Formats: sequence, C-alpha cells, structure tokens
Amino acid sequence: MHESLSGGVAAAILMATATVSASAADKPSDAQIAHIAYVAGDIDVKAAKLALKKSKNESVRAFADNMVRDHTAVNEKALALVKKHNVTPEDNETSKSLVKQAEQKRAELSKLSGAAFDRAYVDNEVTFHGTVNGALETTLIPSASNAELKSLLRTGLKVFLGHKHHAEQLADKLN
Repeated sequence: MHESLSGGVAAAILMATATVSASAADKPSDAQIAHIAYVAGDIDVKAAKLALKKSKNESVRAFADNMVRDHTAVNEKALALVKKHNVTPEDNETSKSLVKQAEQKRAELSKLSGAAFDRAYVDNEVTFHGTVNGALETTLIPSASNAELKSLLRTGLKVFLGHKHHAEQLADKLN
C-alpha cells in the first residue's frame, strides 16, 4: 500500500476524535465542528484538483471531478449555514493539524507521476474517506448541537460513504 496523502491527516482526525470521545465535557462546539468539516472538505478538493492536474487516467479524473463537485457543494452549504446562524467557524487543534498534515502529504504526492500518482491518490481517497466518515459517525454528528448542522453532516456522510465505495472500486482496478 502506498503512503497516502491522508495518512497523517487520518492520524490527526483519529487522535482528535479519540481525545474528544474521552470526555463528553470536551466535545467540540458547533463552531469547531463546522470548521473541522469544512477543512476536511477543502483538503479533499485540493487533492482532487492536484489529481486533475497530474493524472491522465480517465477514471481517476472522473473520480476527482466528482470529489471537487461534491465537496465544494457540501462546503458551500456549510458556509451558508454558519452565515445564516451568524456563527464564526472556530479554528482548533484538529483543524490546524489537518491542514498541516495535508500540506505535507500533498507535497509528497505532487512528486509522483503516472500510474504511481494515480494509485497513491486513489489509495489516499480510500483512507481519507474512511477516516472522515468514522469521525463524522462517532464524534462530529453526535457532538453537533444545531439540528441543521447535524442534518448537513448526516447528508455529507451519505455522500462520502459513496465516495469511499467508489474509491475502493477504483483502487481495485488500478492495483
């Protein structure tokens, strides 16, 4: 298995959600949840844009197009929701760690080309969606107080479960 773009990101999400799960009093606020979710979506959009720039594989490019479309749409809905409720998304240790790790891994991925890039990008998507989906299910959705935010996260989870399945199928074809 190739080192994926999200290896460090996955570790950061898992560490953050484990810490959050350890104490109900320490659960993330809606402002923090909104920011974590937005950052995770943005990370995937940036990875997909890199794939569109580097990959020549039609299946990988189609998948990346879907990632840009879907994650951008969810992030736009999240931004509209925080604006509607006059909430300022709150940067936090989880979101900071996600950004730092994603930047490092994106730099590593950008050094690859051809089939090696395609496999590493798709492997990344399998790992990334698995980790984000788990964080949504176990921490972010249960911790959200606002019903609209919770609903948006649930909708996102349904879409992202489909992304993981699609990425797994694509990985099987590439490996």
